[in-house]
Amino acid sequence: MPIERMSSMVTSRVADFIRNRNLLQPENRYLVALSGGADSVCMLLVLKELGYSVEAVHCNFHLRGEESERDEQFCVQLCREMNVELHRMHFETEDYAHAHGVSIEMAARELRYRFFCQLNSDLNAGGVCVAHHQDDVVETVIMNMVRGTGIHGLTGIEPRRTITVGGIECPVIRPLLCVTKQEITGFLNERHQPFVTDSTNLETNAVRNKIRLEVLPLLREINPSVNDSIFKTSCHLSEAVKVFDDALNRSVDACVDRTDDTRAKINIQSLMQQPSPEYTLHAVLSKFSFVAEQVETVHQLISGSAESVGRTFSSHTHQLLIDRDCILVEPLSEDRFSLRIPETGLYVVDHYDVKRIRIEKVEGKEAIEVSRSKYIATLDAANIKFPLTVRTPKTGDRFHPFGLNATQYDHKTTSVGLNAQQNDAKPPKLLSDFLTDCKLSLFEKRRQLVVTDASDRILWVVGRRTDHRFRITENTSSMVRITVIS
Repeated sequence: MPIERMSSMVTSRVADFIRNRNLLQPENRYLVALSGGADSVCMLLVLKELGYSVEAVHCNFHLRGEESERDEQFCVQLCREMNVELHRMHFETEDYAHAHGVSIEMAARELRYRFFCQLNSDLNAGGVCVAHHQDDVVETVIMNMVRGTGIHGLTGIEPRRTITVGGIECPVIRPLLCVTKQEITGFLNERHQPFVTDSTNLETNAVRNKIRLEVLPLLREINPSVNDSIFKTSCHLSEAVKVFDDALNRSVDACVDRTDDTRAKINIQSLMQQPSPEYTLHAVLSKFSFVAEQVETVHQLISGSAESVGRTFSSHTHQLLIDRDCILVEPLSEDRFSLRIPETGLYVVDHYDVKRIRIEKVEGKEAIEVSRSKYIATLDAANIKFPLTVRTPKTGDRFHPFGLNATQYDHKTTSVGLNAQQNDAKPPKLLSDFLTDCKLSLFEKRRQLVVTDASDRILWVVGRRTDHRFRITENTSSMVRITVIS
């Protein structure tokens, strides 16, 4: 295209792209991330020419010595000439990267977007515009393919995405995705508009730069229009992904019972009935930091004939358990818990569903009332020795579950009766077996609370069963009442 037509073509195409994608609103003010390079300078000029209210933002990361200072001064002069307000921030990027154990590139990204989000919030702006262009989309798609990606990785870069940093939401908008690098430089050359060049963009040590400077030129020998072909393919996939995501979300909803955003329960039978059980499983587990290899292994286990119940996996944030008919996902946590109760009173527990526990002593037969609530245990005080302890199970824990049948235990029964007829001489039951009979998962067993006395005898498996030895009888004259508050 003749260079004299480039300027109007770029402006017109960007205007159409903004309108068709509903990226910017005329009544809002927007921040423009201005590095001084060709892309950001073009974006500032185009948005200003289209009549949008913009202010520029420049970050000096102090990584390239005199070049960093040169870039900042160029932005200052450009904004002064264009009568655009400029916000500047200086960062000690290397110190930040060392302190946080991240790469220089990641440090610069974190610092930049934290500043963008805070400034956008302070100015009540409509978002931050960044100057990614069509070539960036092509490079991203190729880079994702080389590394291995799902369908979302083939859609390139989104024109608009809301990020959250430090609890602050900020729209990130990319109005130049519809134009190429060549068109951008042609636009600036026609305007005789100078810009600065980051020397690191000419090096081939980064993966993206290798694709830009080495891989794409080779692909253009096969197809001179390869950039346009890949970009159009990514746009088609972006539309296809909308249909795909809708179907995937319905598959996830059909088999997942989420109690909150930190845990999930996946029904295995429902999962296996979905069109793609493994991809559905990946959609769920990837949100809890499980990687593709772990998802594949879990899928193989629940699909095969080998015994999989009880198998556990861990990501850096969550733990996964294959249970009898479901897959459970919970945050990593320390399940071991112990709280000493020296005397009666109200104590803070804060262990999963149990927030507090109240210990009371009731004197006199006339005041004794047997509880029928699973949250309250009423016990004969005569044989209970303080201090009590609220703790999680230990290996080898045993107790005498209260009940009429020594071999069948209804875990929903938590009350005791005045006329219970059970022989104290019957052997104690392993707590682990009792919890298995209650059909608890491994996770639930680990966090189950028991109340013990000074001799470490279990008085109450909280919310499930008291010990027969401490039952209320017709001879009980004083009672210990234990109440859990969730």
